[in-house]
Amino acid sequence: MQRVKLDEIDRRILHDLQEDGRITNVELAKNAGISAPPCLRRVRALEEAGYIGGYHAQLNAEHLGYGVTIFALVGLQSQAETDLSAFEGLVKSWPLVRECYMLAGENDFILKVVAKDWDTYQHFLTHELTAAPNVEHVKTSLGIRVSKFLPGVPVDLGDNLEDGKEG
Repeated sequence: MQRVKLDEIDRRILHDLQEDGRITNVELAKNAGISAPPCLRRVRALEEAGYIGGYHAQLNAEHLGYGVTIFALVGLQSQAETDLSAFEGLVKSWPLVRECYMLAGENDFILKVVAKDWDTYQHFLTHELTAAPNVEHVKTSLGIRVSKFLPGVPVDLGDNLEDGKEG
């Protein structure tokens, strides 16, 4: 995978695509101050270099019947690499787990779990998560509301646009 040295135009393209993955190439090019053909070449180069990992739709969980979000802190009995990898593999098989991060500190992982209701989560907790091999403890917190949701990363545009301060 060839690395691309990011310039101001590349950062603008990445910023705009992250904000709106459905933006047209024409609009993307206009925002970046270039014509459409070189913009498309840049997008393809950014994809090939791994800066863009994919395009996704942001779905409305409540409209799809998922009204409960839980964060589960998981501690394992063993932190040997084979045991960590085995747990991560098992997590990948659980559709209710939407995100999983390995942690440093008191807990080994934090899982973001979405469920249709509390009963569905409790069934997952007792029959899948706590029953999993090597799981020593699980501490859960119920999400009440989302105050901020910004997928991706801050893209430095050099003009504070990523902070919402248009200049």
